[in-house]
Amino acid sequence: MIGRITWLAALLAIAVLTTLVQLDKQSEATPALATAVPAPLRDFAQTRITAAAVESGDPATALAEAERLVRRRPVPAEYLTLLAVAQAKAGQPEQAALTIQIAGQRGWREPLAQEAVLRLALAAGDTPEAARRYAALFLRSATPDTLLIELGPQVLGDPSGAGRKTIADIVSGADRWHSLFLRRGLMVMPADAFSAIVTTSMAQGAVFDCGVLARSIIGLRPRDEAAAERLQLAAAKVCG
Repeated sequence: MIGRITWLAALLAIAVLTTLVQLDKQSEATPALATAVPAPLRDFAQTRITAAAVESGDPATALAEAERLVRRRPVPAEYLTLLAVAQAKAGQPEQAALTIQIAGQRGWREPLAQEAVLRLALAAGDTPEAARRYAALFLRSATPDTLLIELGPQVLGDPSGAGRKTIADIVSGADRWHSLFLRRGLMVMPADAFSAIVTTSMAQGAVFDCGVLARSIIGLRPRDEAAAERLQLAAAKVCG
């Protein structure tokens, strides 16, 4: 009899545990369920709870929840980004700067981390690093054009600076996104920077589709006639 009761209790415990684990998973899609998951079993739920805490007006709670999240899942860049935001709100700017840099190193696809590291690099005068982060945001289709337009002059504004050279080096070594660069770069980069980067890239061996390049030059003229003319001269050497 005791054995049967023990067996039934074990089955009940397994059923409850399974339900809670499923509830934790469901909280990824339904954030309201996160608080129903017991703290020791929170995985996806902890992410939701941390995000809500960071948005609240309680920096101490936000920091505690973010630290708990990172202890459980220390690898994902987006969790480190949440921790960095919580640290900043809790008055720990130095720790936040270090955390966001680690997040940026781990996750090139994590947009918040990339933007944060880019701004930190600009503040530190590290233009090449800022340019690399700008390229990462540029390649992400979901990155708003408005953000790239805002950051472009800060990263690429100096005609003789390292920002333009860094982007040109990246473009020269990435054949697969030349056409994307021409189309999006025309829209979001300063006109003279776009012209200079394409020109430098071609000088370094980048091969652009001549038809797309010609359309880019046409689109550039209303924005900056001189920049378009310089690009036209460079394009004539390879496209005729």
